[in-house]
Amino acid sequence: MSGEGKKHGSNVEPLRPTRPCPECGRPSVRERYPFCSERCRNVDLNRWLSGSYAIPVADDESKADDEDR
Repeated sequence: MSGEGKKHGSNVEPLRPTRPCPECGRPSVRERYPFCSERCRNVDLNRWLSGSYAIPVADDESKADDEDR
């Protein structure tokens, strides 16, 4: 029973490596991954909602082939 008071979590690896925050470059925190703070998280959300970010859309090739005929 000598090891009962010993902490076992000291050698546990994190779930994922810390990365720099995409907004400010500071290390990310687990609770707000991949961001470092609620502020940076909200800045990114605002950019998505305002249309600053856009996901490119590829045209459907089958429609393009039908139009060429």
